[in-house]
Amino acid sequence: MRTALLGAVLSLSLLASPALAAKCGNTGAGFEAWKKSFAAEAKGNGINDKAIKALMGTTYASATIKADRNQKSFKYTLDKFMQVRGASTIVAQGRKHKAANKALFDNIEKKYGVPAGPLIAIWGMETAFGRFTGNQNVLSATATLAYDCRRTEFFQEQLYAMLKLVGSGKVSPAAKGAMHGELGQTQFMPKSVLLYGGGGNLNGKEAALTATARFLVGHGWQRGSGYQPGQANFGAIQGWNAATVYQKAIAIMGKQIDGH
Repeated sequence: MRTALLGAVLSLSLLASPALAAKCGNTGAGFEAWKKSFAAEAKGNGINDKAIKALMGTTYASATIKADRNQKSFKYTLDKFMQVRGASTIVAQGRKHKAANKALFDNIEKKYGVPAGPLIAIWGMETAFGRFTGNQNVLSATATLAYDCRRTEFFQEQLYAMLKLVGSGKVSPAAKGAMHGELGQTQFMPKSVLLYGGGGNLNGKEAALTATARFLVGHGWQRGSGYQPGQANFGAIQGWNAATVYQKAIAIMGKQIDGH
């Protein structure tokens, strides 16, 4: 009797926790089955029907997986990374953007304490100042990476955030972005859009740059402090991207754009 009761309890617990059945995978073979399991979990955690329907319409993003496995530039030396990513061009164009948008950057610094340099460096590095924001379906990309075994937990958080954005109408299920699900002119991950993105639409420069300043403040930015390695605000830049060469490149380019 106790054995039968224990079996019944275990069966109920499995039904109540469909995430246990949502196995990750390294090919597209299990993606459709995974979607059904994840959708059941998400619905049980308050994700609405609009977002669930959008999730079920996603496709396995092979191009995203290829890009995820081929991030070679982050393995370069700092000098090589800056050369490959066009740092000198970003600085030269960044100075022009700073002058052309002086009022915008002055207002952001007044409100958040973040100077133009690092914001412009991020803007230039991520999308060449808004020119290339990506053409990948963000929901499919995020769902694919949430299913993929390499960084499952991180991207399942991103997928939950994306489903909340879609469910609330702040982001379209057809929204396009970069290969890892980044959105807007400074390439926010969905969770960051939810936390710092305001209205959710970061395709305009003012919204994107303001949200980026909020992100940095949310990661410890201190008004008036420096942002080079070893200084107080470098940690906020580290919060933006995990790659050391990227962090240092932003600090260097930001300083050059700010004219220091």
